[in-house]
Amino acid sequence: MFPRKRQKITEDVRPFLGKKIGSPGPDSRRVSTQAQGAPASRTATPHPVTMKEENGDAYKVHIPFCTKYTSFHYHKSLKLPFPHSDFLQEPHEHQFRVKFSSDEIYTIDCVQPCTVLEAIKPLKKFKKMVKGADGNVIIQMGTGDDESIVPTHFPCSCVGDHEVLTISCKAEKVESAQVQDSKIVHPRDAYSVFYIDTKGGLNAKKKKLFKSGTLKQFRYLCVYGEKGITVAEALKRDGRFTDDLGYFELVNINDKCKTECTDRIDNLENKKFQICLPRGANTEAKELNQQADHVQLKQRKPKQATNNAQRKTEIRLILNVAQRTGISLKRAAKESGSSIENIYELLRAQCPPLKQHMESRFPGNSLQEAFNLRKENFGKIQESFSEIHKVRELLELSKSVCLITGSSIKQGTGFVLFDNYVLTNAHLFEDWVQSKLPNCHESVNVTAVFNFEKHESEKNKINAKVFFGNKKFDYVILKLETEEVPPGLLKRFGPVPSDGEACIVGHPGGGVKKMDPICIIEKDRREEAVNKNCEDIKEHFITIYAVNQVIKNDPYENIYLNYKSKMYHGSSGSPVFDGHGRVFGLHTGGYFFGFLKPNQSVLEYAFPLLTLFENLVDNLKKEGYGEVVERVEEEAKGNPHLENIIASFVGSKQDIPEALLEECSDKMEWD
Repeated sequence: MFPRKRQKITEDVRPFLGKKIGSPGPDSRRVSTQAQGAPASRTATPHPVTMKEENGDAYKVHIPFCTKYTSFHYHKSLKLPFPHSDFLQEPHEHQFRVKFSSDEIYTIDCVQPCTVLEAIKPLKKFKKMVKGADGNVIIQMGTGDDESIVPTHFPCSCVGDHEVLTISCKAEKVESAQVQDSKIVHPRDAYSVFYIDTKGGLNAKKKKLFKSGTLKQFRYLCVYGEKGITVAEALKRDGRFTDDLGYFELVNINDKCKTECTDRIDNLENKKFQICLPRGANTEAKELNQQADHVQLKQRKPKQATNNAQRKTEIRLILNVAQRTGISLKRAAKESGSSIENIYELLRAQCPPLKQHMESRFPGNSLQEAFNLRKENFGKIQESFSEIHKVRELLELSKSVCLITGSSIKQGTGFVLFDNYVLTNAHLFEDWVQSKLPNCHESVNVTAVFNFEKHESEKNKINAKVFFGNKKFDYVILKLETEEVPPGLLKRFGPVPSDGEACIVGHPGGGVKKMDPICIIEKDRREEAVNKNCEDIKEHFITIYAVNQVIKNDPYENIYLNYKSKMYHGSSGSPVFDGHGRVFGLHTGGYFFGFLKPNQSVLEYAFPLLTLFENLVDNLKKEGYGEVVERVEEEAKGNPHLENIIASFVGSKQDIPEALLEECSDKMEWD
């Protein structure tokens, strides 16, 4: 047994529920002063999520689009973005704060859309403190690892409520972008905001990336753009980057996933990147610059074209209001003074091209052919897990799987990691972490129930406490009060199987232990899987499109393992086994259809256990749990995948040859 080294474990696992978000409103020029007000903590950029009418553990949602569930207990309904219009503008109360070199903080009350600089300029303090040109102004947002500077033309709608911006002025010009007209500032949903590290990445450390060297004093540059434009277009329009970047790539600092400069920025929301220059790449700067210039030229539309676009924008905003408030289109149109026929006309005009686009993705019988192959593969997986010796071994391993219950937590599943430590999902504990009370995790009563394979069986109930956790990767380690538990599965951790064979073992619905053979879906086949699972509602092609967008926009979409399963509520934290008895995934959540097919999911997902293991070892070392780390290292001996990860934390990582990995993996397989 290992004593708890620190008493601030709850900081690792709070909070898991999304913040309740109001409409992010544009800013204004109405200013009030706050003489020595404490700066408000930074508020996360609102995510376009709408929740309505809490009913038990679930939220009833009135939006006919896909929902995502990460705990198998609550639903989030995604609200699709609509363009902004001054016509029928949504009411909002939005504020952000600014400070200069002194400790005085000034509050900006937002009543109309504009750029951040336009909102700040009316301040007398600004006129007194800032003497240089607009291009010399530095606007700093956040502190520490989240420190960044935003451009002066940053939309006010992208500033979080009560966000504190620090204003300064440099002697040299740091930005040369033309300040945008406030009339084209959109709501937050229309933008994607991401961050660029001021230190260049691969092959870009010595290249001049910014027009001013002053920018390197800060950690990140905050970049934004309307969804639909490319990375190169966003950086060119930003005004702080050099004009000769040429071809480049963005590398995600967290998962090392690459984004080409010609890719759209839609999925970069809130992510941090380094600029990298691939070796031997043709730096087609001229072509990329022309593309970015073309986007800017398209914004300079004739007045008549602007009026036509404005009419469509107004209609879309009416649809947005009707969708969000739940009122009928007729009522929304009547209240706005618009014609309901115009709305229907717009909808009818959009349907054919959208349908044509969806059908063009899968010409002929390509979709059906792909899934006939998928069906054949799944049949092989079912046959694989019907072999007696594999079933017998899987049943033996499943003894380590337990039901997780408690009076103040969500019901879920877990499994023994090693000794008396159990791994499960962190979101099961979302309620009590909201209390933010010191050491509140110590008062949470958790019970791990083993041997619950039929209702009349004698169950083995063991009390447990939260030992450690991490909210980013959604895992918690529980410490049982006794060490008389089934053997742990840590030593059987392995990679994602290349053949897709897998099986989940858990307690769906808090019931008896069940198993479900599944087939891992390759990342490039996920859209096909969604379309196949939505085949019986294919006439609702807009909903199907929304489902795919939700999955693509998920910040962890490059990490998740996707599959189709019937293991829903109560099975969070279940282990996912491969066809050789290795456990490689932590069953975590999925995506619901919404009202079209209540309580049915489109796809489920799991976190790869090797990824969680790397995070666990790193955090245990940082938090001072030396004895626990030693036990982890002992359990990992003989498992080349775990040994390779552990070696990366001792300073001289030695990659284990692939042949040795395969040899050791074979030893872990069933006879």
